[in-house]
Amino acid sequence: MAAYTGKVIVLTGASQGIGKALALALSPQHPTLVLAARDEAALRGVEAECRALGAATFVFRTDVTDEAQCRDLIRQTIRSAGALDVLIHNAGGGMNARFDEMSDISMFEKLMRLNYLGPVYLTHEALPHLKKSRGQIVVISSVAGLTGVPLRTAYSGSKHAVFGLFESLRIELAEHGVGVTMIAPDFVQSEIHKRAYGPDGKPVGDSTIAERVAMPADECARLIVGAMERRQRLLITSLRGRLGRFVRLFAPRLIDRIASRAIRRGV
Repeated sequence: MAAYTGKVIVLTGASQGIGKALALALSPQHPTLVLAARDEAALRGVEAECRALGAATFVFRTDVTDEAQCRDLIRQTIRSAGALDVLIHNAGGGMNARFDEMSDISMFEKLMRLNYLGPVYLTHEALPHLKKSRGQIVVISSVAGLTGVPLRTAYSGSKHAVFGLFESLRIELAEHGVGVTMIAPDFVQSEIHKRAYGPDGKPVGDSTIAERVAMPADECARLIVGAMERRQRLLITSLRGRLGRFVRLFAPRLIDRIASRAIRRGV
C-alpha cells in the first residue's frame, strides 16, 4: 500500500503551480484530497484531473489570509472526510522590488498574512486532529527562507518567519508523533512570479525568471512527495541551495554575490 492511500490531505494553493502539481502527483496513491484556494473554478479543473488519477476529492474555496476561513476549512474537512492526516501549506505570494524603491509597503503585511499567518491559522485549528492521527505537516517555503535575497525583502522575511515557526513547532510536536517536513524550492515554473508584487504594490504581471531553466512544477512535486514519504525534516530542491546553506557559514559574502547574480539573471 502506498504511503498516502486512504489518507486525508489538506492542500492549500492547489489551483495552480506547485500546488496543482502536488495534487496530481499524490492522486495515484488514492488519497482523499481536500483542495483549497481562492479560485474555485480552477480548483474544479484540478479536482477533475485528480479524480481521473484515483483520488477522492473535496473542494473548498479558501482565502488563507482570513482566520475564519482557515478555521472553516479544517472544520469542513473533518465533517466531510472524518479525519485529517496531512496538512500541506502551499498557498503563497511573492514580490519583485527593491526596498528603497517601494512606494507601497503594505505588501509586507499582505505577504506576512499570506505566507506566514495563513499557516499559523490553519495549523492551530488542525493540530488536535493531526495529533490524533499522528499525522504530518508539510510546509512549502523557499530557499529565500534560508538566506537573504535581493528584491525579495518582504517575501524572504515571511519565509524566514515560516522556518522559525515550524522548526520550533517540530520540537513541540515530537512527543505527539506529528512530523514536520520543510520544503525549500529554488526557482520553479509557477504563476507566483507573475503575481508577485512590484514596487507600487501591484502584481508585476510578467515573470522575471528564466522559465526555460527553472525547475518544472511536476519535477518539484515529485521531489516533495518523496520527502513527505520519508517524513524528511528538510528538502532543498536545488544543488546550489544545498551547497549555499553550508558555504554561507564560512563565506557569507560569496553567497550574497551568488544571490544577487541569480536575481539579475533570473535563474
